Amino acid sequence: MKNYLIILMFGFILCSCSDTKTETKVSALTETNLRASKAINEAIKSGDVSKLGDYIAADAVDHASPMGDINGIDSIKAMLGKIHTMGTDMKMEIIKTVADDEYVFDWMRLTGTTSTADWGMPVGSKYDINAVQVSKFKDGKVVEHWEFMQPADMARMTGPEGIIENQKDSTNK
Repeated sequence: MKNYLIILMFGFILCSCSDTKTETKVSALTETNLRASKAINEAIKSGDVSKLGDYIAADAVDHASPMGDINGIDSIKAMLGKIHTMGTDMKMEIIKTVADDEYVFDWMRLTGTTSTADWGMPVGSKYDINAVQVSKFKDGKVVEHWEFMQPADMARMTGPEGIIENQKDSTNK
């Protein structure tokens, strides 16, 4: 009897220590949000922003612009289309995506060469930027967007003139 108990206990320990994967199910709304986020990223890469109204609300606000908030789908389309022209060889790698029924977080890496000076870097500059894109969804469409990036990447995008100008502003106050 004692041997059976030892064998049974040993078997129980082996079974409880086995590597089992549990599958996480996501809601239909989360799936919709993920598809919309992916379609928006594809539009930025391709430069074709014509269908973004399917994924971004008409009154959406993008808080990620260096010029301040961008309001409305038409303004957002213009800005996203411009991003494509600012680095025509841009590559966008999604490192990790986390989503629920209200938010999609994309940690991404953008690489390429600047083709305009709009990012504050001289034309022909190589860039390698890590950023976290946060999109808030309502009814399957983006209603707000934020972007967070590393301070060193932000400083490179500001350019030497921007850094000097910002330092002057803070010392004159």
